[in-house]
Amino acid sequence: MLRLCLALLATAQLGRSAPSAPPPPGAQCIEHDCFGVVWGRRGFSEAGRLCAASGGHLMTVRSTVAADAISLLVPRQGAASLWIGLQLPQDQQCPEPGRRLRGFRWVTGDESTDYANWKPGDPSCGPQCVAVAPDLLWEAKQCDSEADGFLCEYNYPGTCPKLSPGAGLVVTYTTPFGVRDSDLLALPPQSTASAPGLGVELVCQEHSSGGWRWSSASRGAWHCQLENGGCEQSCQWDGGSPRCACPQGEQLEQDGRGCSSLCANAPCEHFCTPGTGNFTCICSEGYELAGDGVHCKDIDDCKATPGVCEQVCTNTDGGFDCECHPGYEMVDGKCEDVLDCEEGKCEHKCEDVPGSYSCSCFDGFITDPLNPHKCARFCNQTECPADCDPHTLDSCYCPDGFILNEGDRGEKMCQDVDECEQGYCDQLCTNEPGRYRCHCREGYVLSDQRTCSPEEESSGETEPYPKTVAPTRAPPKADSLHPGALIGISMGILATLLALLAILYHLVKKHCPARGTMDYKCSKSTEKEVVLQQVTPRCPSASQKL
Repeated sequence: MLRLCLALLATAQLGRSAPSAPPPPGAQCIEHDCFGVVWGRRGFSEAGRLCAASGGHLMTVRSTVAADAISLLVPRQGAASLWIGLQLPQDQQCPEPGRRLRGFRWVTGDESTDYANWKPGDPSCGPQCVAVAPDLLWEAKQCDSEADGFLCEYNYPGTCPKLSPGAGLVVTYTTPFGVRDSDLLALPPQSTASAPGLGVELVCQEHSSGGWRWSSASRGAWHCQLENGGCEQSCQWDGGSPRCACPQGEQLEQDGRGCSSLCANAPCEHFCTPGTGNFTCICSEGYELAGDGVHCKDIDDCKATPGVCEQVCTNTDGGFDCECHPGYEMVDGKCEDVLDCEEGKCEHKCEDVPGSYSCSCFDGFITDPLNPHKCARFCNQTECPADCDPHTLDSCYCPDGFILNEGDRGEKMCQDVDECEQGYCDQLCTNEPGRYRCHCREGYVLSDQRTCSPEEESSGETEPYPKTVAPTRAPPKADSLHPGALIGISMGILATLLALLAILYHLVKKHCPARGTMDYKCSKSTEKEVVLQQVTPRCPSASQKL
């Protein structure tokens, strides 16, 4: 429990009014709040004006902590009452006993509280204000009546601790609201501390590093016997005068009492290392110190360490990045070849090569000129295997310029179609596997892909051969021949041979008629004369020739 010296309370004169707030003879500070008592008979309104004149307001007693402060400030003997900052609103005539504050409000305009200490009894109606009785109970009084004094409250952002003087030293404190005492445990900002025996005058001020500290108007240590002379580290005597000292690597601040690192105001761009009376600038990894010893410049790691990356090195600000060539990917810090063939990029066959891949085609196919990933049917011979469905072997296909046929062993083959026999060209034609070429006789040139025109009528083009083109109309694809069809073809050939023999017989008979004499000769001089033993005709009969 905090305690104040309240000896001055007995000498206060009651009932004496003053135009300004008389200094409270006693005060108590708890954390950021200070409470003071002022004696003298005053009405509620005048008491409030006097508290405001000293920077505060009538006291709000919201907790047991504030109630304990009152118990330290107010003696429990004698008939005395003190106003606190609690009153019934002007628009409310009667209190409400069912509520903690009975409908009263603090002078701060709210009803927030964790504490109430009402005097038993039924409250009366009318303008009501609250005072603390000698037994510390709250009682409602008419606001225009007078109490024996009042309690003021002062709120601050922080406080300074009580100083620790040496033996035999006395320090007197004066608060901003006029309390002068030597036994205060916490002092609000702008409070002063006086030590006449040392000739020291201090003030409670906010420190640059935060918080509130005692400070002197003059620079340096004030006296080593009082609060270490105000030195943050050590207070030393130098030729009979106090002086603050800092450890190695630190320096005195402008007030001559605080200590800060030698690097506190160093102009280093990155980092600073304190030394003996000086500092050294250092740079982050990937940088080096510039010529001025303060700034840092980037190190080109790719040039400084050749081969730091497996394939491609790219310098960055303060570091570097390793990358891979196209066709490679970074795996655990190393460049590994991308297996492109696993992605199905080729239509037929795919081969992974370092950094890329290569597509190829099955037999009977070539790489599509328009798309290197695709394959096109192609045959550079007069006969090639057909492209058949591997499941049924019934659906077979041949490339353009070939016709489906059956091989010697029954396999499905594609045979070249001789487009020249079908009259595709106007004059001359050259057949090739799967295609043909048209060209012209001397004195003619191709006017289009298949037509020849006299050279003088042409546009001047004298190319002997046109560009190789596919036939505009592909020959119809044929299936294998039925056995019945083969028999029919054989019978047709036999009938044709018999017809030719009949015609030949008729021609011979007409050219060489039979004679009655045996010395008849054929008119042809090239035939040798044949003499027979019996009847020997000069010209054989048709049947004999045959």
